Amino acid sequence: MVLLWLTTILPHARPLACDYPLRDSCESATGSQLMLLYLAFGLMSLGGGGIRSSSLAFGAEQLEKGDGIKSKSEGALKSYFSWYYVSVSASSMVAVTFIVYIQDNLGWKMGFGIPAAIMLLSALCFFLASPFYVKSKANTSLLSGLIQVLVASYKNRHIKLSLPQAAEERYHHREGSVRLVPSENLRCLNKACIIKHPEQDLTLDGRASDPWSLCTVDQVEELKALIKVIPLWSTGIMIGVTLSQSSFPVLQASSMDRHVSRNFEIPAASFCIFTIITLTLWVGFYDRILLPLASKIKGKPCQLSLKQRMGIGLLFSTASMAAWAITETVRRRIAIDEGLSDDPRAVVQMSAMWLLPYLVLSGLAMAFNMIGQTEFYYSELPKSMSSIASALLGVGLSAASLVASLIMNSVDGITRSRGKQGWIPSNINKGHYDHYFWLLSALNMANFVYFLACCKAYGPCRVEVHKALDDADGMREEC
Repeated sequence: MVLLWLTTILPHARPLACDYPLRDSCESATGSQLMLLYLAFGLMSLGGGGIRSSSLAFGAEQLEKGDGIKSKSEGALKSYFSWYYVSVSASSMVAVTFIVYIQDNLGWKMGFGIPAAIMLLSALCFFLASPFYVKSKANTSLLSGLIQVLVASYKNRHIKLSLPQAAEERYHHREGSVRLVPSENLRCLNKACIIKHPEQDLTLDGRASDPWSLCTVDQVEELKALIKVIPLWSTGIMIGVTLSQSSFPVLQASSMDRHVSRNFEIPAASFCIFTIITLTLWVGFYDRILLPLASKIKGKPCQLSLKQRMGIGLLFSTASMAAWAITETVRRRIAIDEGLSDDPRAVVQMSAMWLLPYLVLSGLAMAFNMIGQTEFYYSELPKSMSSIASALLGVGLSAASLVASLIMNSVDGITRSRGKQGWIPSNINKGHYDHYFWLLSALNMANFVYFLACCKAYGPCRVEVHKALDDADGMREEC
C-alpha cells in the first residue's frame, strides 16, 4: 500500500494526466513506472494471500481451543463463518463509500494514503494482541506431505493391492491415529502407506526412514479428501467469474442518473455497496431470525444443507446475470433513442437504481454459495487441513479472475472479426454488453447442471452421514 501511495506523490512515478477518450493519444507509462506499480500489486497479492488463507482458520481455532475444550455450541462455527463474512463486508462498505468518496473529492494522494495508514494500524493491532492468541505450532508442511503421497504411490506402483483391510500392521500410521487402514476409494494411493520391509522402512521410533517412499494412512486420506472436493470446488469458479465483472457496473452507473436527491448522487464506484448490504442483511436474517423460527416451528434444528446453499447461490448468480443483461438492453436502447451513441460519457435519462436487481441477486449469490463453500471445505476436509480449507475459496476466486479474462478476451476477439465493433468496446453505447451478460448467464446455468452432477457423484457429506448415524442411534435408544 505504501508503494501504491508513492505512485501518486512522486512526480516521475506515473505518466502525465490524460483525458482519454476525449484525447486521441496519451503518454504511455515507462518501464520503471510500470515496475513500481506491478511491484505494489505483487506485494499486495502476497499479503492478501497470506491474510485471507489463514485468518478464517485461525479465528475458528480460537473458538475451538480458546477454553481448552471444543465449543459446546454446535452452531458456533457455522455462525462464525457467516459473521466473518459480515465483518469482511463491513470493511468493504468502508472501502466503496468512505475511501471512494475521498478518492473522488480529495484525490489519489489521500485516497491511497489513508488505506496505507489503516493497513499499518491493522498490523500494529495484530502484533500487540499476539500474546492473547491460541497459536498451534506447525510440525510438518501439509503441502509437502500431500506431494509425498503422490511420489510414494508412484514409487510403489508395482505393489499389488491384495492385502486384507484387517492387516493393520502392514500400513504405516501415526501413533495415536484414529484411522489405521486406508479407505477403499482411490485405492492406487494406498500403495504410499504400505510397509514392505519393516526393518528397512521404519526407524527405531516407528517413523518412516524415507518419507518420500512411505507415508502415513492419515497423509493418504488427506490427499483423498482434497481430490474428492476438487470437482465441487471447480463449480465455484463460474460464480467467481460473475463477481469479477466489477468494472462493468461502474461503467454502466457512470452513464446513468445516479441522483438520490437533487443535491446528492451516489458515486459510480460505490454502487457495489448494495451487494454488500444484501449479503450482510441476509446473513443476519438467516442466522438470527429464519433458522430459529424454522427450528421452533419444526420442533428440531432446521437448516439448509451445505450443498443446497451452494446450489441456490449458483441459481442466484445465473439470475443476477440475466437481470443485468435486461438492464443493459434497456439502457442501451435509451442511449440510442437519445442520440448518445457516439458519446461514451453521456448520461442517459435512466435511473442507476435499475442496477439494483443485479446487485441484490449478486449479494444473495455470495451469501449462499461462498459462505456455503467455506463451511463445506472446512467440514469435509480433515482438521489438519483447516488452512487449506479456508484457502480453497480464495484460490477459486483467483482462478475465476483468469477464466473471466479468458472469456472476455475470447468474446472480444471473436465479435470484432471482419471489422465489426464487437460486444465489449470502450464505448459502452456502441457495443452489445447485454449479449455478453446473456452469455455469462448461460454459462452459469450450464455450471449449475455440472454442479448437480458433481453433487450426485460426491455422495452425502460427512455432516449428513454423522447426522444419520446420530438419528439411528437415537431411534435404537427409543426402541
